Amino acid sequence: MLDVILGIVDERDFFEIMPNYAKNIVTGFARMNGRTVGMVGNNPKYAAGCLDINASVKGARFVRFCDAFNIPIITFVDVPGFLPGTAQEYGGIIRHGAKLLYAFAEATVPKITVITRKAYGGAYDVMSSKHLRGDINYAWPTAEIAVMGAKGAVSILFRGKADVLEREKEYGDKFTNPFSAAVRGFVDDIIDPSTTRIRLCRDLDLLQRKKMESPWKKHANMPL
Repeated sequence: MLDVILGIVDERDFFEIMPNYAKNIVTGFARMNGRTVGMVGNNPKYAAGCLDINASVKGARFVRFCDAFNIPIITFVDVPGFLPGTAQEYGGIIRHGAKLLYAFAEATVPKITVITRKAYGGAYDVMSSKHLRGDINYAWPTAEIAVMGAKGAVSILFRGKADVLEREKEYGDKFTNPFSAAVRGFVDDIIDPSTTRIRLCRDLDLLQRKKMESPWKKHANMPL
């Protein structure tokens, strides 16, 4: 994901925050057309880009910081899900994962999301999706937006059936692409990767004077 970010930002200059902690998520600052932005992205080189406890907390703290100082957030999504395992469950992955969800949902700065590859299950929702008041969501043609991958889904839905390979292909054709999500309004546009920088710079200009009003309350109930 670092290569993707470096290919989009000004002067290939990216200031990464906490690069040696929770390497499965990338956070840092860059400039787009001279404007400071915060970048968040899953890193499939580590733990396949899955969200775990540390990655969720790292991402949540960064998003909260950007929102506090009115810095727009650009999110690159390539996430196959939350990291499974009893260690994560006993450690409170649901509670800590909710921190990242909360941070994105409550942020009122411009939020632009680009889905580059996998966007599976609850982890997709957490990564600044339309469901969390994301302003503009793009998908590359390589994006796969689904509950889970074809192999895992078919092994559950059609367990014991003979035509597994055929079912996998059918599931893949129907769900592991960005078109179904676009039809339902979860993605604003499916874009050519080469146009990503142009689109992001234009959208940052568009959202420069964004105003968002939330229901009045003293404060929301952050998952701690």
